[in-house]
Amino acid sequence: MSDKVTDLRSAIERLKEMPGQLLETHVPVEPMAELSGIYRHVGAGGTVKRPTKEGPAMLFHRVKGHPGAKAAIGLLASRKRVASLLDCPPEKLGWKLFECAGHPIEPVVIHGKAQCQEVVHRADSPDFDLRKLVPAPTNTPVDAGPYITLGMCYASHPDTGLSDVTIHRLCIQGKDELSIFFTPGARHIGAMAERAEELNQRLPISVSIGVDPAIEVGSCFEPPTTPLGFDELSIAGALRGEPVKLCRCLTVKEHAIANAEYVIEGEVIPGVRVQEDQNSHTGYAMPEFPGYTGPASSQCWMIKVTAVTHRKDPILQTCIGPSEEHVSMAGIPTEASIIGMIEKAMPGRLQNVYCCSAGGGKYMAVLQFCKKTASDEGRQRQAALLAFSAFSELKHIFLVDEDVDCFDMNDVLWAMNTRFQGDADIITIPGVRCHPLDPSNDPDFSPSIRDHGIACKTIFDCTVPYSLKERFQRAQFLDVDPSPWMSGQKEHEV
Repeated sequence: MSDKVTDLRSAIERLKEMPGQLLETHVPVEPMAELSGIYRHVGAGGTVKRPTKEGPAMLFHRVKGHPGAKAAIGLLASRKRVASLLDCPPEKLGWKLFECAGHPIEPVVIHGKAQCQEVVHRADSPDFDLRKLVPAPTNTPVDAGPYITLGMCYASHPDTGLSDVTIHRLCIQGKDELSIFFTPGARHIGAMAERAEELNQRLPISVSIGVDPAIEVGSCFEPPTTPLGFDELSIAGALRGEPVKLCRCLTVKEHAIANAEYVIEGEVIPGVRVQEDQNSHTGYAMPEFPGYTGPASSQCWMIKVTAVTHRKDPILQTCIGPSEEHVSMAGIPTEASIIGMIEKAMPGRLQNVYCCSAGGGKYMAVLQFCKKTASDEGRQRQAALLAFSAFSELKHIFLVDEDVDCFDMNDVLWAMNTRFQGDADIITIPGVRCHPLDPSNDPDFSPSIRDHGIACKTIFDCTVPYSLKERFQRAQFLDVDPSPWMSGQKEHEV
């Protein structure tokens, strides 16, 4: 493999060395709906409308209306690619992030001019226009506007000064205005903005686009693994074994990721709310991870942009909301959080966790559990309850034995078909707060739901009772190295 991955450009170089993992094109692409429409067929995967598939990342060298800029999509839309970019086997990613969350390395601030500030555009310049400077795409023709989908938002709490990084939904609303959507009670920067508003203060913020994949994955951790005041950049530092480098912003009192491709500097304005589709009037925001196009919000906050800085010949990194990329970024930190909770309670029983594509990395998890003694019977269900407490947005949990590949949903469904009875192995927990983007989490869908965003959480216990394990042994085959028969070489013929 090539040198270490430290930023977006070195990540792209790593992918170039992996056959079939990067597709480059010099054919001009329209950022409005066309770019995502192309990638839907090439490699989006996830919950994107069929036909779609998991395929290579793409690098567009020519973006219409944005000379000199490039666009990258799908870098993390494959667990195999994420594993390579984080130097870890695919099945161990959750465990590696769990270890890194427990041994963080705090970011450091560099002095002098940063790579992300090679070119500077200040908002007080007469020709400043965010829409022309940042080639942000729309996912569909009905999106509220151009979206920055992989912007690392960085801000500090007005009281404590503690900082945090989070990915938020950012829509370009004008030449110096961005709307930002805060899921109520779910993100730390939202809490920072609320506190700043109570103080009638503007909240300085930076948005770094096109960064080291370790930052993108690490930024998606949530409480209780990373409580308010925990800087997720320290997890990315642990992943790389060295601190993430920050730089001082030029126009606001905040920091940004020093080797980002683009940085947007600005302030969250107190007391202002924005209708997300005020320019398009479509009623929609953008496609979200469950696979549906979400409604436009009337409660977005406003970021007043003060500057845009970028590297020379910058690369705008983007993703499709429901794609496999979201599964990687949201799902792997969730796996790590679940591992952390269960390991503390019952070490050695949980073998692995997979937050699968069908749940967008958030709604569904498969827990591979080993019952070592008769007294472990029932602990698998305790593990599921711990997983729900580790990650509130989980809706469904599948429990499988250690001989079932939790990363293969065909194997998981095999276990469901041969080791599960609906009247005995379904455990329901109604009336629990879950996620507002699931359209079935609504009173219109079920009388058990009192408010939008509440769900019936469900455990599907597909494990064999400990006392019956001997009756459920999978067929054992001769362990043979097949390579001589697969080489096709003449010398193996007799």
